[in-house]
Amino acid sequence: MRLTASNIVKAISNLPKDQWFEYVSPKNKGKVKVVGVTMPEGPIIIQRFPGEKNESISSKMIWRLANAMLPDAPVNVERVYASSYNTRSVLETLVAHTPEFYWCTPGRIELENSTQEIKSGHKHIVWRPDTLHKNGVLEKFETDMVISEIPSASAIYEALQMPNVIAQGITDINVQRRHLQIQIALVAIGHQLGFRTWVARNDQGITYGNKKVGELDGVVVSLEQENLLKAWSDAVKAATHIDCIWFRNGKFMPAVMEVEHSTGVVSGLARMKRLKDKLPPFQTRWVIVAPDEDRGKVLKEANEPQFHDLRTMFLPYSAVDELYALCQKRRLTNRAVNDEFLDCFMEPCLTAPTALPLH
Repeated sequence: MRLTASNIVKAISNLPKDQWFEYVSPKNKGKVKVVGVTMPEGPIIIQRFPGEKNESISSKMIWRLANAMLPDAPVNVERVYASSYNTRSVLETLVAHTPEFYWCTPGRIELENSTQEIKSGHKHIVWRPDTLHKNGVLEKFETDMVISEIPSASAIYEALQMPNVIAQGITDINVQRRHLQIQIALVAIGHQLGFRTWVARNDQGITYGNKKVGELDGVVVSLEQENLLKAWSDAVKAATHIDCIWFRNGKFMPAVMEVEHSTGVVSGLARMKRLKDKLPPFQTRWVIVAPDEDRGKVLKEANEPQFHDLRTMFLPYSAVDELYALCQKRRLTNRAVNDEFLDCFMEPCLTAPTALPLH
């Protein structure tokens, strides 16, 4: 089950109007109320008491919380935002007053050398979608759960020397930088899992660290030499500008991936569709890789009739970062990781699956 920003915004929009809500922390004697909500993903306009100024909770901030939540897993909101965002306690408070969310104080495992001790925990919120409480009230979830807080793995990207020509019509330099970082992460993930990766020809000349992208370990030099494609020249031509394609053992193509920004979902789907139509049927994944907040757009476009036979998968940027960080921290191999493991990081897009062969 996946929580999204739109779920959170809809729940907050259903809170009683003009009601002042007490903070989760009893130490905070203030109150907060909702002034306005922009559907479907925010922003949310709030007001605190004491005080008269309206403040905004951004869509980006809401998505950050949504991405951190899993069913029945307590989350420390302070850790989610690394103590940034001055409205973090406001969002925590509003969410905790909605029926699917509770607050709790799970125990905390503290290690000193080899000695383990369970200490009283800090306040958390927990998403319990199958156990609802009354709307507009705070409800504590009494639990004996304990949490061992280990440092999270960080995905580290080296410096990029950006090209003079903007790729695929991306005019925002920060968006393009992120686009390229995700491609590089997919190359690194594929290499560690025993895959070879094709990178769109236009991007192979970009310098990453001290190498061109086309010189990175595991990057495919020529599509014309790939056993799976070389018999179909039209397919080779269609694949040239696909952002990333994973190949394995000269016999398999685990995934065809288009890394898309906010305006490019349809063009990415169309490029994958053109490639699919030039190939004979065989098993692969057709994947749109996009920012987490673009999930709704990806699912909507992937469900258009002309793209149904792609059976598109959605791979959010946060999942790429998570898998890349895991590869950097742990030496994953293709012997240890199977296709089901990769599927855990992706989400099927079809809302009404049809009886189509996997192609």
